[in-house]
Amino acid sequence: MSLAWISVGALVLAVTLSCTTAINVGLVALALALTVGVLIGDMTPAAVLDGFPVDLFITLVGVTLLFAIAEVNGTLERLTARAVRLCRGHAGLLPIMFFVLGFAIATIGAGATPASALLAPPAMAIAARARIPPLLMVIMTGNGTLAGTLSPFAPTGIVAHGVMQRIGLGGVEWQTFAYNALAHTLVGVGGFLLLGGWRLFRTTAPGVDGAPRAAGMPPGPSSAAVGADAPISEVGAGGAVRDAPFELRHWLTAAGIAALICAVAGFEINVGMAALIIATLLIALRAVEERRAIAHMPWGVILMVTGVTVLVALLQETQGLALITDGIARLSTPLTIEPVVAFGTGLVSVYSSTSGVVLPAFLPMAPQLAERLGGLDPLSIAWSMNVSASLVDLSSLSTVGALYIAGAGPGTDARKLFNALLAWGLSMTVVGALLCYLLFG
Repeated sequence: MSLAWISVGALVLAVTLSCTTAINVGLVALALALTVGVLIGDMTPAAVLDGFPVDLFITLVGVTLLFAIAEVNGTLERLTARAVRLCRGHAGLLPIMFFVLGFAIATIGAGATPASALLAPPAMAIAARARIPPLLMVIMTGNGTLAGTLSPFAPTGIVAHGVMQRIGLGGVEWQTFAYNALAHTLVGVGGFLLLGGWRLFRTTAPGVDGAPRAAGMPPGPSSAAVGADAPISEVGAGGAVRDAPFELRHWLTAAGIAALICAVAGFEINVGMAALIIATLLIALRAVEERRAIAHMPWGVILMVTGVTVLVALLQETQGLALITDGIARLSTPLTIEPVVAFGTGLVSVYSSTSGVVLPAFLPMAPQLAERLGGLDPLSIAWSMNVSASLVDLSSLSTVGALYIAGAGPGTDARKLFNALLAWGLSMTVVGALLCYLLFG
């Protein structure tokens, strides 16, 4: 068996283990890359590890450290609480507000998972108190966070744009972000209205943010009932959101995030470098306890992304990637390549990590697929992969979906919500294929 086929088998094994076990796929990918490259391919360990994405690693460390600081010291909680109070109990506006909040927090650099971890407890508590169906709140809040996940500042966006830069498709970061945001807005708002969300605009949410409580209505869940992770500054008795005062450390952190956005968007400074410098300054200014911030960083995700990238680099070296793209090209035509790759990447993403497995493994195939099918624009294929992989990430099998299930208020049928989100995620494989055909086909 050729080295190319062996390297393909290693990738298939890594993806399979990521779907069926709890072991970090980055560890598996690194071990497989070294095993195949050194023991079978007669390469040196240094040659295999040349595929380690140093720039991507620094960027992920800098950005995730900065937003770990903002989360640990309570800055994001305080910004969220003030934004939610603007709705003043209007039931139909609450899911929209959480969509906008999720989008903003994910876009400025937190990403979908941290943004969902922050918003799930208050969103689900308020949904229970305001009698908003939990699925509708999840659809809006979750799609809001996922709409911002491909921002050039967010971890998943950094991964996607880094891979696209390496394969010659750089310089379109904001277009990629905009397509993903459009897709999530369409499915989020469309699903919300289709499943009855329009009825909420006829009602008021009693007991939320000062709205009157209906006669005979029992008090809503307390923050303790919602769960230990619900921040006291966000969720109070009755599901209300109350403010906590801004202190110097919060103002410094907010200024640091604003400085990062200005530096990257206005002056094109490397996002990883800027984030790392700002985070270090915040630690030096005692805006947060360094140990807690570093412990809060998603080290497992960072290992996952970098490890899979090393294995994919080995596939490129051994021509294994060419074998995979050849198989996809045989199943596609110039008219169907976008929906085919969208459905395939979406289906894998339901059971596997989008940033850690799907995008690093599939995006490098885009230029070769475009060439095999008659010189198509590889951007349309890459965009289809990005959008479709993200659309399914509200599944109950994903971290984002699971956060909302865990944050569901008392009285919520968790099993019913689990099944509904699983059906939603699987349906997005088909919806994503159709959307990508319409947008890029």
